[in-house]
Amino acid sequence: MTPARGDHDARRVAVSEAVWRVLSTRGFGGLTLRAVAAEMSASTGLLTHYFPNKRALVAYALDVLDRRSGERPRRAAPADGSAAPAAGLARLRAALLDILPLDETSAAGNRIWVGSWDVALADSELAAAHAGRYGRAREALAGHVADAQRLGELPDAVAAGQLAAGVQAFVLGLVVQALFAPEEFPPERQVALVDGYLAGLAGSTG
Repeated sequence: MTPARGDHDARRVAVSEAVWRVLSTRGFGGLTLRAVAAEMSASTGLLTHYFPNKRALVAYALDVLDRRSGERPRRAAPADGSAAPAAGLARLRAALLDILPLDETSAAGNRIWVGSWDVALADSELAAAHAGRYGRAREALAGHVADAQRLGELPDAVAAGQLAAGVQAFVLGLVVQALFAPEEFPPERQVALVDGYLAGLAGSTG
């Protein structure tokens, strides 16, 4: 008998939660069908209904991670704490702070992301999916840069996409440094580095 749609959806949610718990505690190196099944107190046979092999499980895990990253609360408020919607440079700043490992939750997510790079680089399809994710993130940053350019907060002599590529490279580099040396890069220093970087970009408008 075919499971009801509600049962199927509930099972996928349970799988997602189990995948996330395994990633959080063991990373991609420990992500196996057996580990996920144990988290669910289920058999590996049940999981093979959804994932024929580990590669399919890894691809799904990346989708789960991407979805969770998109669903968590965003830092959308302006830097001055006012109630007005953030725009321009304030929105770009908020987007960058949202990427950084500024608390335990975001640090855990970033550790998993960085751990996924090695897995993705070893598989052309996973690598292409990762490239797509970072490309979409870059496009979002480019939109914030373009807004700041229209407001006169950032120079418009350089294309928004080009500036966004540099911004993304900066923040991902900062993520790696903060993960490997959290004592040297505590949250307040990460924020200060972002503010200094954006001030440098804005200063070139003069």
